[in-house]
Amino acid sequence: MLLYLTTNRNKMRFLDFKSTLRDFPVFTYPDILKIDPVFHRRRLVEWQAKGYIKKIRQGIYCFDDYPVNEAFLYYISNRIHRPSYISMASAMSYYNLIPEAVYLITAISTQKTMQYKTPLGNFDFRNLKTSLFFGYRLIKMGNLIIKMAEPEKLILDYFYFLKFPDIESVESLRINSEVASEIIDFTKLNSYLKEYNSKILNKRIDLFNTYLNA
Repeated sequence: MLLYLTTNRNKMRFLDFKSTLRDFPVFTYPDILKIDPVFHRRRLVEWQAKGYIKKIRQGIYCFDDYPVNEAFLYYISNRIHRPSYISMASAMSYYNLIPEAVYLITAISTQKTMQYKTPLGNFDFRNLKTSLFFGYRLIKMGNLIIKMAEPEKLILDYFYFLKFPDIESVESLRINSEVASEIIDFTKLNSYLKEYNSKILNKRIDLFNTYLNA
């Protein structure tokens, strides 16, 4: 009887905790302390063992029953390595610029280059200097707000980090030229391009324009 009461009490504590953090799809211990200053970290260990919560990486958690979809993975990416925004192949896929589904979440950050393998997915972060950390927007996906590269910025990030020496290498990307022409503001792209101050990137973007106009 005592075991039942103790177990039931612990369950109720968790349900109260979950209700309090209902607006936190991903949470950390400091997040919890802002709401409950006397919360003890051992509860997180206990609730993880019971399968109530999942540890995404050290110190970062989510509730076990939260639906893991593309939007949630983007949101996790924004949270686990900050500041960062979704870019590269992930943003290409989001804007329907490439036909392939992308399973590795790729992002840009001012922090060091890192890769994380987590129970929910794999995340890759590329380092970009602070002066080039711009050109992203806040988008709403369901009830989540995501930092996502603008179409112009994701193209520049993509061609900045990956080598494209000739038109054939650009063609191999199979970028949807019709979609690209519709969603990319080329005046903005060229304005952003100047900020990189890179002759190599200029040449790669020239190849990209040649591909689109072929």
